[in-house]
Amino acid sequence: MLSFSAAMRLLLLVAPAALVSAAPTAKPAAALELEVRQTSSYWLADIDRRGVVYNNTGYGPIFRNVKDSPYGAAGDGVTDDTDAINLAISAGGRCGLGCDSSTKSPAIVYFPPGKYKVTKPIVQYYFTQLVGDATDPPTLLADASFTGMAVIDSDPYEDNGANWYVNQNNFYRQVRNFVIDITALPSSEGAGIHWQVAQATSLQNITFNMVKDTSSANQQKGIFMDNGSGGFMSDLTFNGGGFGAWLGNQQFTTRNLVFNGCNTAFFMNWNWGWTLKSATIDSCQVGVDIASSPANQTVGSLVFIDSKISNTPVGVNTSFSLNPESVPAMGGSLYIENVDMSTNVPTAIQSDTGSQILAGNTVIASWGQGDSYTGSSGSRIQASLSAPSKASSLMSGGKVFERSKPQYETVTSSSFISVISSGAVGDGNADDTAAIQGVFDKIEDGQIVYFDHGIYRVTDTIKVPKNVKITGEIWPVIAANGSNFGDPTNPRPVFQVGQPGDSGAVEMSDLVFGNMGPAPGAVLIEWNLQSAQGASGMWDVHARVGGYNGTYQGMNCYHNENVTYADKSQDYKTECQGVFLMMHITSSASGAYLENTWFWTADHSLDTGGSPQIDIYTGRGVLIQSPGPTWLYGTASEHSVLYNYQLDGAQNTWMGMIQSETPYFQPNPVAPQGISGTLAGDPSFNCQADDTTCDSWGLRIVNSSSAFVYSGGLYSFFNNYGQDCLTDNPQDCQKNMVAVDSSSDVHFFSLTTKASVNMITENDGATDDAKDADNRGVFGAVVVHWTDSGSSNGPNNNSTGPSSSAAASSATSAASSSAPSAPASSGATSIANPPPASAGAPSASAPAVASPAPSAPADVATAIAVTTVKVTETTTVTA
Repeated sequence: MLSFSAAMRLLLLVAPAALVSAAPTAKPAAALELEVRQTSSYWLADIDRRGVVYNNTGYGPIFRNVKDSPYGAAGDGVTDDTDAINLAISAGGRCGLGCDSSTKSPAIVYFPPGKYKVTKPIVQYYFTQLVGDATDPPTLLADASFTGMAVIDSDPYEDNGANWYVNQNNFYRQVRNFVIDITALPSSEGAGIHWQVAQATSLQNITFNMVKDTSSANQQKGIFMDNGSGGFMSDLTFNGGGFGAWLGNQQFTTRNLVFNGCNTAFFMNWNWGWTLKSATIDSCQVGVDIASSPANQTVGSLVFIDSKISNTPVGVNTSFSLNPESVPAMGGSLYIENVDMSTNVPTAIQSDTGSQILAGNTVIASWGQGDSYTGSSGSRIQASLSAPSKASSLMSGGKVFERSKPQYETVTSSSFISVISSGAVGDGNADDTAAIQGVFDKIEDGQIVYFDHGIYRVTDTIKVPKNVKITGEIWPVIAANGSNFGDPTNPRPVFQVGQPGDSGAVEMSDLVFGNMGPAPGAVLIEWNLQSAQGASGMWDVHARVGGYNGTYQGMNCYHNENVTYADKSQDYKTECQGVFLMMHITSSASGAYLENTWFWTADHSLDTGGSPQIDIYTGRGVLIQSPGPTWLYGTASEHSVLYNYQLDGAQNTWMGMIQSETPYFQPNPVAPQGISGTLAGDPSFNCQADDTTCDSWGLRIVNSSSAFVYSGGLYSFFNNYGQDCLTDNPQDCQKNMVAVDSSSDVHFFSLTTKASVNMITENDGATDDAKDADNRGVFGAVVVHWTDSGSSNGPNNNSTGPSSSAAASSATSAASSSAPSAPASSGATSIANPPPASAGAPSASAPAVASPAPSAPADVATAIAVTTVKVTETTTVTA
């Protein structure tokens, strides 16, 4: 997410009025009684709606069917449905132009099957899910008279070039289940989606149909992304167009994308780091282009894995070079693993000058360009590497396992059990603990627990049975409150998934876990369950601590960098406590799968105009102690005092683009000040005031093995809210960012850190392996590959590739042999385990299935000047 003092500005170089989306005409806001049109069997279309919005009496409706009155879209492919759709999105006092952000005006905008002709952009307001019918995705059809930037616009531009939203704060959005057709437009213009977004956003199951014109005049884009701080997208198909996806963002994860007949499939305008996995590219001219601005590269790094390119002259185009050394030196860092270019791809990797770097018509097992390290020994490379072998439990069909978010297309609405209809209230006032537990205790096979929108105040642990599916209505909040979560010396889980020793299948989607007031003894999610590959997971499930409607942690926690923590009032120190730990995957767990999850302790208020910065003191972000397998796709963990990610005694962990930020207030105070209570394996700090050695760790890997990080962006932007530490020398907002201690078989690919003197340390800090000053890239410091000094799986060994199978133990045997936890800190506690829940009937377990085929930043050294946008340097950063 973001910082905002002068927030990075995106200036249009070319911004004719026709390219600027206009706001739809607002109509009086009211909670409207909608007529129901039964046009689909999709449960989302006809489920009873009971959701409520805390502290916004009279707001509604949350669910809007674009065909219902008073909106009245026809969906016949003939009628102009633009105004009707935009009214369905905007009606009712929503967060549009002039609103920074808000969690108080959510909307699900549903499109039944049909063809919806549009002549102007569909403007997506903040906290909006645009959902097409999953059983028969509707088509959004751009008419030949269409004018505007894109069919769907997530962050419109005004005539003066200003955006509606600060792009790095443009959270909480979904678009899924559509066909977007711009073939009626000239090939020189048009885009499917303008997607300038930040965390907790997703695109899923969308097909983009564009003009098939192989000339350079074809400028159509399926996705146009000019800025942001994301993010995740998956299961997208791009047919035709000048560019399948034209992208620029701080960091992102993209998975399961298909490109057919695009001139350039995947064009990277700029980034700090990106993971591209499971792409299928066929009959394009260029597969992946990261050669933007060759004289002064704007692409930081890319990880490109588990993919296939066919019938395409150039697989990858790059502007990185060894001699002469490209500028900046680590710009354009690239790692490729398990990418099949064996079918009519004559050039696998090409220089922007047109010369061949690597011949094609082969499978690239492992190849990289950038700085590569084994321990503290590094060199600049552009060469083949040896891919690390991975346990078979992490793999499926020769690739790292993946699974798309379930949408339950074949389940009828009668199978969804509403927690409000079962006695919960969701108004943020009632204690909903017993009612929610009652739903889980009684859930039956084939039923799905449905959290209607609301804030559910819970005062004790909710025990989730070992076999259940759970989904929410546009991110309802399960919020810890009360004395049971008030003791950091006796922490206890809020949402406990399975009991230690349980085996089963739990699916969770579209939920938020948070707090109502200080909860320094709360572990928001504890995952104990052992699961078969693909049986369990969390998709679009987020933690949000402080800074939103209902938390009682807003302006009372307003930051003041001019007052030392020691001098802050006791009321401030008490009221601004966050939680003990946001996510704990325990040593009992195996098979946990996380996709598009954001663990955020608020640095600013979402529901106060102007996004004022606040200080919330949360102890820990994500703790993984599982023997594995564990998968993290597109996750972020930000602003915890001790660490944002920690692997402690973990094995077989795969992480694809992890992102973190150090708390903006540190070192005022230094860690561990600001929190109380300890946990076995906590890092040790012993610092004086203002010592940046005692800032939060982005990632610690201790007593662990077989850890694979396929892109990471771990950032430190502030020193007590000041940014003098971001100047070129010494880039020292903090001393250390990543620790690898008493661990083996640890691998990083395209790791980016910002303003940490040491990128990676080993041996309890005794060895500084990679330094910021030696690895400067576009924005942060970048290493294309690092492996621990004791590993036999280094960059130049003879280990087998990613599809090789290391014998994998069962979850039970692996758990018994897992590496021991780090020694407990003095007075360390364990997390309380409440008595087992009363027995309830198990629900259906999920099938183990793989993903189906799809039906700048502040402080950038120089401006990015391209045909459409310019990113100018300012003094602020991301979230």
